Amino acid sequence: MLELHCHTTYSDGTLTPGELVAAAAASGVCALAITDHDTMSGWNEAFVAALLYNLEIVPGVELSTVHNDRSLHILGFYPDANKLRVPLNDRLEGRFRRSQEMVDKLAAMGYPIALPKTSPGMAPGRPHLASALVAAGYAKSSREAFDRWLGDGGPAYVRYEKFSIVEGIDLLRSSGAVPVWAHPYLFRGGVVEEVLKELVDAGLMGVEVYHPSHSSSQIQKLQDLCLHYGLLMTGGSDYHGPELAINKKKGIESTTLNMLHLPLELLEPVKVAAASLK
Repeated sequence: MLELHCHTTYSDGTLTPGELVAAAAASGVCALAITDHDTMSGWNEAFVAALLYNLEIVPGVELSTVHNDRSLHILGFYPDANKLRVPLNDRLEGRFRRSQEMVDKLAAMGYPIALPKTSPGMAPGRPHLASALVAAGYAKSSREAFDRWLGDGGPAYVRYEKFSIVEGIDLLRSSGAVPVWAHPYLFRGGVVEEVLKELVDAGLMGVEVYHPSHSSSQIQKLQDLCLHYGLLMTGGSDYHGPELAINKKKGIESTTLNMLHLPLELLEPVKVAAASLK
């Protein structure tokens, strides 16, 4: 079984890479992608842990871009870490600046919290601030923190320093990574069919067809679009760990590893595409 979209504590997941690998192996996963937001820092720990379980690690990243003034995420599989490290470090610095600005806004409104401490190479984000607000007693849940302050357009919201879709896809392809549009039907900045055409024109190579937020009719539509454009089809649970605050924010009631039961056959075309880029 295949999982091509998972997060660790290096971005907004609740399991360390080692814990994620162990959980994936226990769930019957044979190939697992580590796709943290704008960082590759979890790879090495995952590679080491995977040796204990004979589990294949697919190195990846979930790149933050912006399109039509909305966040659009692009998964990149098999990048050359050396070519991607510097621009992603710039993204990490941008995440820190953004988080600090949101902390400052919250303090000005009477909700002081400290910027959550993170490990080197870890990308701080709104979920970390939401947890801090809950810990401080200002909110009963992360969902409440997003609804009251941190959600898009909220009083503490700060725009993220993102790439455009063209810049993001160019960056991934130039690093040897296969760019795949993550969870298209969670995008709120346009009609999927129209946005997909723009992404294809920019060099997109695949679509995350299989995702917990996608209905069966949406999956069928994405399959048809992939056939039309000659795109790769991938999928994953978008797993963030046993705590489901992140997925509930996305409207996903429950997410478990291997819940989609995706066949390993989906991975080989991605490997071939990555080899073609290199």
